[in-house]
Amino acid sequence: MTISHHPDVATLMSCAAGSQPESLAAVVASHISMCPQCAAEVQKLEQIGVALFDAIATAPVVREAPVVAARALEADEDGSGGRPAEPGDVPAPLVSLVGRSLDEIAWKWLGPGVWHYPIPLSRRAAGDLRLYKLAPGQAVPEHGHGGEELTLLLRGSYRDEMGEFRTGDVADLDDEVEHRPIADATAGCICLVAREKRARFKGLLARFVQLVTGI
Repeated sequence: MTISHHPDVATLMSCAAGSQPESLAAVVASHISMCPQCAAEVQKLEQIGVALFDAIATAPVVREAPVVAARALEADEDGSGGRPAEPGDVPAPLVSLVGRSLDEIAWKWLGPGVWHYPIPLSRRAAGDLRLYKLAPGQAVPEHGHGGEELTLLLRGSYRDEMGEFRTGDVADLDDEVEHRPIADATAGCICLVAREKRARFKGLLARFVQLVTGI
């Protein structure tokens, strides 16, 4: 597997520090379970963080620590960081939530050529995390973002204004980006998508679907 698109360094730093929203952390953890380069980078960032933390004077905890259910550290607890889960084609951090095979997921129809599978977050977590499946050649309506959006390709590929994304690649987008992904004409694609806030669709039909489904 050749991975060409990686999360931004700031995104990896947030995940290593445990300060990332749960939905976004799940995507980063899944990516580093597939990407040796980013797994090594997160490990290095964690080591730097530990060294800095050790140099800080201790202070009592005055509030509950933030909950992050899927951190990069947890993805590497068994030493498997940077390697895909075997058997199956689902990244290790997601297996307990969706199973080991993308072919056995109970997909929900979203529209012509588009299916989704919402992944539950912990009770206090904000944002949205779900899998999307696009039929060959299917396009996602043009849209922007209300905050950060991370997309991890798990199967197939898609192309948009930023280029071509294949299995293992991550699209790390902010609220300034607008795009229209189009799935591979032969294989389609399956993606893991995390959003801080809802996408901003331009078309009336897409906005209606969003209102009904909550995507």
